[in-house]
Amino acid sequence: MNSRTERRHIDGPAGRVEVAIDWPDSAPRGTAFVGHPHPLYGGTLDNKVAATLARAFVALGWVALRPNFRGVGGSEGEHDHGEGETTDFLHLIAQSQSLLGAQAADAPRALAGFSFGSFVVARAARTLMAQHQPARHLILVGCAAGKWPVPEVRRDTLVIHGELDETIPLGHVLDWARPLEIPVTVLPGADHFFHRRLGVVKHLVMQHVIAAESAAAGGIPNLVASVG
Repeated sequence: MNSRTERRHIDGPAGRVEVAIDWPDSAPRGTAFVGHPHPLYGGTLDNKVAATLARAFVALGWVALRPNFRGVGGSEGEHDHGEGETTDFLHLIAQSQSLLGAQAADAPRALAGFSFGSFVVARAARTLMAQHQPARHLILVGCAAGKWPVPEVRRDTLVIHGELDETIPLGHVLDWARPLEIPVTVLPGADHFFHRRLGVVKHLVMQHVIAAESAAAGGIPNLVASVG
């Protein structure tokens, strides 16, 4: 599927926020919001894993929005350890209709994040749930559990982690997931940045969304989401 990417800016709580918008080649079926890794370690919206998450959704006909967190690229403000970043992320979600047009008003939403971005999107998902506006899909790649206080998430969350991740050890993610009874998809031999495994990550995300959308449409029972 062909796509195009444009850069836009919106006014955010701490100043201007730069956003990359990845458009599918037809009317979007949904809107995905993607969080990038830690800004103080070089994380930007152009990160390869974040871009892969966006491409996975675009390939399914969704539009993807990748904001630069505070102090990164064209985004103003300073790094705020996840607090301000979550505020900005939620602000982007709230402003998405003005960015994308009326077609975004009733479209399903997905939140996806890599590393530090997984911490931000999990926090944003918790807030949306409390506001009775839950996201259709939540995807955490290189989940930041153990490094940052990732909150509880739904059981139908897709969690993907590398077996050889040295930045966020797999054991820390399993310790977080175990009491929540959340499955963790482990990529054998993969490091934190999923070198030479990005195609597998894209496939897993697409497969997950297709299955969940089919379940939502009544095609198959969503057993994971219905438990508990």
